[in-house]
Amino acid sequence: MLLFVPRARPTGATKAATDGVSSLGHVVESLGVPLTEVGALLVDGREVPAGHVPAAGESVAVRAVEHPQRVPGAPLRFLLDVHLGTLARRLRLLGVDTAYESTDIGDPALAARSAAEQRVMLSRDRGLLRRRELWAGAFVYSTRPEEQLAYVLDRFRPELRPWSRCTACNGLLRRATKDEVADQLKGGTHRTYDVFAQCGECGRAYWKGAHHEQLVAIVEQAVAAHSERR
Repeated sequence: MLLFVPRARPTGATKAATDGVSSLGHVVESLGVPLTEVGALLVDGREVPAGHVPAAGESVAVRAVEHPQRVPGAPLRFLLDVHLGTLARRLRLLGVDTAYESTDIGDPALAARSAAEQRVMLSRDRGLLRRRELWAGAFVYSTRPEEQLAYVLDRFRPELRPWSRCTACNGLLRRATKDEVADQLKGGTHRTYDVFAQCGECGRAYWKGAHHEQLVAIVEQAVAAHSERR
């Protein structure tokens, strides 16, 4: 969490003022740490809730969220903001229920959707993750899609069902005949491929095209790592 509190480097500690009214959760957030990233809070060695009001002289230890993180409710679902499009497509590729906003609809609307649909909000926006109405949330630390995916899978351990969702809209895929998707096929594709899937929501057709090997590598690496964690 030193990413959020630069002044705590290199010792891992910093001083914070208390007013005798604000909760410990509020104090931690005032230092720049979203509560989505906070696990146990220890005051002088004993665990306390985020609502604890700290007093002068207390020593507070802020632990990171444990992995895997358990989120209330099922099934586990995600919502990603406009900056995480590649991560959204990769999660969908693995069959993880992932909503994604391709345009910036604003923090209030994202938080409201997270709450209404009980989705874990994934973002690199600390302000968004501090909104009280969020169902749950997590900060995505890396800017590299492969590292982002590995982190989310390690932190939440969602059930993987590769090749079951549309990477464009998150809808569920079904097997389709060539005739059913013929209007989406160019001449070479129509002649070369015979196995297809189609999204039940947006109608997009899928087949094992030129980029299939790259997608297979992403899926196999994720599934192998997921199996090792169990």
